[in-house]
Amino acid sequence: MDVRPGGKAVRDTVNGVKVDFLIEGDYPGDGKPKPVRFPSPAQAGTAAGRMRVVDLKHFVEMKLASGMTAPHRLQDLADVLRLISVAKLPRALAETLDPYFQAKYEELWQTAQRPDEDY
Repeated sequence: MDVRPGGKAVRDTVNGVKVDFLIEGDYPGDGKPKPVRFPSPAQAGTAAGRMRVVDLKHFVEMKLASGMTAPHRLQDLADVLRLISVAKLPRALAETLDPYFQAKYEELWQTAQRPDEDY
């Protein structure tokens, strides 16, 4: 099973799905100290029907932290780019993020504004 360093994962053998647990207080990406840690569900959770999920701000920060600090996690930056494009995330979201992530979010937001080009 491919799990990030320090990660805790199990596999749902009935459905064949890997479940990776993020441990509150751990650092995303390379695992080294940075301005964001995996938050507590009470701090970063939001209602989604019968479930609670991480809110948008914390989700974007965790994805950016991972993609910016772990070279093997570039998909996390692609995920943010795709989310900006598909969900039409506002440029102003950058202002709510920790300053560590604002420039990268702005760069990805600008990239998402360009039409797809055929190569």
